[in-house]
Amino acid sequence: MTFDLTGQMLIATPAMGDPRFQRSLILICAHSPDGAMGLVVNRPMRQPNLAEVMAQVKLSLAPDLPARPVMAGGPVEPGQGFVLHSDDFAAPSLSQALPGGLALTASTEILRAIAEGRGPRAWLLALGYAGWGAGQLEAEIAANAWLTCPGDAGIVFDEGGDQWEAALRSIGADPRLLSSTAGRA
Repeated sequence: MTFDLTGQMLIATPAMGDPRFQRSLILICAHSPDGAMGLVVNRPMRQPNLAEVMAQVKLSLAPDLPARPVMAGGPVEPGQGFVLHSDDFAAPSLSQALPGGLALTASTEILRAIAEGRGPRAWLLALGYAGWGAGQLEAEIAANAWLTCPGDAGIVFDEGGDQWEAALRSIGADPRLLSSTAGRA
């Protein structure tokens, strides 16, 4: 059975054995029979900060731009930057449209627009990504390592709350009642 999780969110369960993904919330940006790619949206990095990333690409932030964390998007290619953003900035040649009014851009052009204060209304910058080979994500879901829920821009771009808990609650799950053991009936 094949299904497309593009635009869906993965919510790590207590059964997640990989410590890099415990309590992670991942937006799936691409999913096919060949594998999947997504961004962890709830792991702020201590270093580098946004100003340091912008300086690396020779850009300066607009003085009125609020400070934002850079997210650790996943363990694959941690030097590669991705901007997950609202689709009000989507440029067909630069951005990949995602369900739910979201888009993904890996071009420095979006960083320039953000630095100049003319970027998308909502955005987050992630370094690296999470990737799965053919059938790997499906096997992890079957092993109860992940729950899925619809992508929700309100949760993705919520900087002040617990996005992992919010995603669980969006599907009616109480985080306090999750167990690391699972069974099949």
